[in-house]
Amino acid sequence: MTTSTVAVRVPARAIAAITMASFLGFVAFFWPFVVAPGTFASNQTPPLMFGVLLLIILAVIFAEIADGRIDAKALAMLGVLSAINAALRPLGAGTAGIETVFFVLVLAGRVFGPGFGFALGCTSLFASALLTGGVGPWMPYQMFGCAWVAMFAGLLPRLRGKAELAMLAAYAGFAGYFFGFLLNLSFWPFSLDPTSSIAYQPGLPILEQLQRYLTFFSVTSLGWDTGRAITTAVLVVLAGPAVLHAFRRAARRANFEPAVVFEPAREGQQPPG
Repeated sequence: MTTSTVAVRVPARAIAAITMASFLGFVAFFWPFVVAPGTFASNQTPPLMFGVLLLIILAVIFAEIADGRIDAKALAMLGVLSAINAALRPLGAGTAGIETVFFVLVLAGRVFGPGFGFALGCTSLFASALLTGGVGPWMPYQMFGCAWVAMFAGLLPRLRGKAELAMLAAYAGFAGYFFGFLLNLSFWPFSLDPTSSIAYQPGLPILEQLQRYLTFFSVTSLGWDTGRAITTAVLVVLAGPAVLHAFRRAARRANFEPAVVFEPAREGQQPPG
């Protein structure tokens, strides 16, 4: 029996909202390279943008729930995995870059699909922030970073067996660096002395600005992100087969998208109604 890679399909309106939010979120992360100096007057503007985008996504998803396109089983799975990730995060946070939540995001995004993964990344970090007292201006950035990690996992090629596990482990390692690369962008323009050789300088050419940021990233968080990348990849290798099997078994039993089969009426059978 072949199991679909995507167990939960997000409706078209929700996909459109996620796409729009991701595009604007990308701009909010990378504005130091593409936006004219002075456009973002303070470090409060990007978090405000993220808050508005999250409200848009929630409004669309709630509309789809009201229309019956996202059922209770998918919401229950989202709630369970968000709670698991919120409970796992304190086990590794703050210790040499070790993170215990990303492997769940990668594997869940792989099985349940990119739309489900995007929502799981947002809700997991939100629940974790409430649990650990980590609410702050950095939280929207963390939510979007984790949302993209899980979403891109759902867009990976359809492989099975050892090839799939190797692909997911490689992606998990990449995701560890990708998340750190994004999160550093949230405070880099505001955290250094402007006279520093690795500080953000408005008006510099893109390549020179990028060179400054890569140097900043290398000397400040590369080691920490390496710990995250290694931890996530190792967890995927060790726990991946069992967790993937459990997720796929849960998806089959939940039957998120049951096929509708119309049987021809038997001879002499009266139609209902």
